[in-house]
Amino acid sequence: MKKDRTIVRTLNAKPTSDGAGVKIQRIPGFNIREFSPFLMIDELRSDKSQDYFGGFPPHPHRGIETFSYMLKGHFQHKDSLGNSGELRSGGAQWMASGKGIIHSEMPMMEEGQLHGFQIWINQPAKDKASRACYADFQPEMITKIRSPELGEARVLAGSGIINDMYVDSALEKTGVPVNIIDWRANPNQRMVAELEESFNAMVYVYKGSIEVAGRPLSQGQLGFLSSGDLVTLSSQKESGVLLLAGQPINEPVVHYGPFVMNSMKEIEQAISDYNSGLFDTY
Repeated sequence: MKKDRTIVRTLNAKPTSDGAGVKIQRIPGFNIREFSPFLMIDELRSDKSQDYFGGFPPHPHRGIETFSYMLKGHFQHKDSLGNSGELRSGGAQWMASGKGIIHSEMPMMEEGQLHGFQIWINQPAKDKASRACYADFQPEMITKIRSPELGEARVLAGSGIINDMYVDSALEKTGVPVNIIDWRANPNQRMVAELEESFNAMVYVYKGSIEVAGRPLSQGQLGFLSSGDLVTLSSQKESGVLLLAGQPINEPVVHYGPFVMNSMKEIEQAISDYNSGLFDTY
């Protein structure tokens, strides 16, 4: 018999800024066991160009994957491997930094609404010394399923069963298995997603409000889910939700700026390698 996951605790997104002054709502989870393998969720949302026009100039990463998803807007990615890609409304980008990469994410829009996410995913120790890589996914590559009961679910990463329909995504490259689903609901719709029981799982509401097994969750709130085989989300109003689930990484997490390693010694090495110009040679 399937066991429903329920909300065990909640966190609220907090306003901050990053890059060249880009305003974001952030939920950090570097030292939260139930957050693993995810590390941080940033929501970028503004209709004021001064909140995002500075973008994210060139900066390094080591030891993480980044997953960027654009609901509305247009950014360009460039990196030290020579990759260049455009992140448009409805599209996504994935990058594994491994032993090191330098990249930038800059707006291609001078005005209009920006709404998107960047999610940091930890890399297991064995992948933190691997070569960096990058892929982008244009809107037409994103798997979408629709029904009167469901509304619309966009399967951004991983695969599984949603409302008795098996679905998979274009992104299957993450170092540890993860599911990322964007559920867009109208009033009185429901999504039932089957999840691996061993996965940590959480729900972030970016629009409206929903219920998880009867418990309400509002815009800007993250709900950690209990263990179980499936999660049932229901809406009473027009809502938007990210469902994130993944295999936890049971390793130490040491975070310093753009680097996430397993020890302070490894962080110091990352800083030294970057300052020595090695990130440009990988």
